Amino acid sequence: MQNHFDLFQLPQQFALDTRALDAAYKEVQNQVHPDKFTLANPVEKRLAMQWASRANEAYQTLKNPLKRAAYLCELQGVALETESNTAMPMAFLMQQMEWRETLEEAQAKKDVAALEELDATLSASRKSQIAQVSACFDSNHFTQAAHEVRQWMFLEKLEAEVMLALEKIA
Repeated sequence: MQNHFDLFQLPQQFALDTRALDAAYKEVQNQVHPDKFTLANPVEKRLAMQWASRANEAYQTLKNPLKRAAYLCELQGVALETESNTAMPMAFLMQQMEWRETLEEAQAKKDVAALEELDATLSASRKSQIAQVSACFDSNHFTQAAHEVRQWMFLEKLEAEVMLALEKIA
C-alpha cells in the first residue's frame, strides 16, 4: 500500500514544502472527489469516497508537523509507544514538573502575565524540540527521533493547557 508521501509524490522526510503538499492534495482531491462520480456505478462511487477519505487523512497527517514526525517514525518501524513507554530524561521530567507548578499557581492567582510568560517559554522549548526532531530524522536516528517526538507531545499538551487556562481567565 502506498504511504502518504507517495500518494502526494513528495519526498519521505520531515522537512516538507507545505505549498507542494497543498498543491498535491488539491490535485489528488480533484481526481477522486466524489462529486466527479455522481453518475458512476455504486462501486466506483464507493472507491472514489474511499480515495478521497484516504487523501484527507494523509493530508491532515502530513500537514501537522507532530503527526508527520510520528508517522515518519512509524514508517521506519519505530513505534512511539505513547501508552506504554513513558520513560523520559530526568531533566525533562523535572522541567515538566516546574512548568506544571507554574501553571497551577498562575491559574490559582488568575495571573495572565504569568500564563503568557509560560506560554512563550513553552513555545520556545517546542521550537527547540522540533529542531531536535528534524536533526534526528536528517541523520537517520529514528529511535532517538521517537524519544524526541514523545517529549514534543508532552510540550504540545502542556501548551494546550496553558491556552485553555488563558481562555478561562480572559
